[in-house]
Amino acid sequence: MKMPQLLILLVTILMHAAAGFPTDRRALPSRDKHASWDDVNVVAHGLLQLGQGLKEHVDKTKAQMRDVNAKLKAFNGTVADLEKKQQEQDEALKARSKEVEEWERLAAKLAEEVKVNVEEAKKQSEDLHSRMDRLEEKVDEVQVVDSNNSDHTGVPFIQRLVLAQNRRIDQLVEKIKQQQDKLEKQSLHLQALQSKVGHKRVKSHRRRDEETALRGEAEHSKITSGLARDCHDLFVQGQRDSGIYTIQPESSQPFNVLCEMTSEGGWTVIQKRLDGSQNFNQLWESYKRGFGSLNGEFWLGLENIHSLSKQGQYVLQVELSDWAEEQQQQQPAAARYRFQLEGEEQKFTLHLEEESSSEVQEKIMTTGASGLPFSTADRDNDLAADVNCAELLSGGWWFSGCGESNLNGRYPRRPSALRRQQNRRQGMFWTSTKGPNSSVKTTLLKIAPATIKQ
Repeated sequence: MKMPQLLILLVTILMHAAAGFPTDRRALPSRDKHASWDDVNVVAHGLLQLGQGLKEHVDKTKAQMRDVNAKLKAFNGTVADLEKKQQEQDEALKARSKEVEEWERLAAKLAEEVKVNVEEAKKQSEDLHSRMDRLEEKVDEVQVVDSNNSDHTGVPFIQRLVLAQNRRIDQLVEKIKQQQDKLEKQSLHLQALQSKVGHKRVKSHRRRDEETALRGEAEHSKITSGLARDCHDLFVQGQRDSGIYTIQPESSQPFNVLCEMTSEGGWTVIQKRLDGSQNFNQLWESYKRGFGSLNGEFWLGLENIHSLSKQGQYVLQVELSDWAEEQQQQQPAAARYRFQLEGEEQKFTLHLEEESSSEVQEKIMTTGASGLPFSTADRDNDLAADVNCAELLSGGWWFSGCGESNLNGRYPRRPSALRRQQNRRQGMFWTSTKGPNSSVKTTLLKIAPATIKQ
């Protein structure tokens, strides 16, 4: 019962009690007097109940106030963290702006040097033409004198003069060629710098816009759903145990993923093969949705991978081992790439850019033809004109031709059986600097934001 209703009830009870008391006690009999005391007892009992109700209401209000204060403190902490992150990002943007300004200053300096060199070359060219004109005039004068005199005493002098002038001309031509080569090199260097400056400027503006959008959308997503955007988000929140978690990327429905927590951060596993328990010879819809078990072999699904990739810059790490490495208990080969996956409208086109490599790391996935669409047996999107690579090799993959790599091919049961196969390329394979390797035993593909520690 609310406070106004309790007050109205109290006033009503008091009015009824007052009406029950006699105006003249001497005129009332003894029985009416006793009845009036009963009314008083009723009123007193009602007042006690009212007081108890008021006390319970006050206690409940205090508990609600404490809860509201706790939520306000948590909200203030979140706002402080956001302000700190925004300050850090503003400082990073200022640093990038200074770097772009330095590149612009260097480009302007080189442009000025090129301009000076061009002017110097032009001046030397004009000097050469002037010398040529004077030489022609001297030769004409000597020819006139020689035609007027019958003897040829001036011929040796003319020959020496012509030879000297020819040597001087050759020297000047060589010098001009050197200047032209230098100008061409500086021009190419200037173009490269200008392209790099423009790329950095566009990248800086794009990253700033992405970070601004991500700040608002990511915080809104966290407030509304309370789920992390990816495995690295879980790592930032303090999670250090590898395992299966539920995440929700921006503008996506929640789904379960396998997270691998390392000292670098949290990696979201998108493909895992280790024993051949899962059939990877699937069609387009299966590769789109994903299949397998997160506790064993699986493919996360192109739609889920795209929803992660479109949140910002991501890196892909590929880890492979073959039968020989497994027997010798060696570490699997690994390579890392900058990674982007487009949506179904663009046929889940993959863009890769090699980020890091070492002498022991092989070229696991080709990056030469960046921008390869995904292909399956029922969706032939590969670059081979006369054959469907997915149908020929089994499984779905980003095929340019049919001979570079396919980590979703058939799983080989044992090396001996693998060697007896007539077409070994139907199994998992990749191409390294040593040539094709079709003895792959385990694969692990995982992604994380590009900001992860190197």
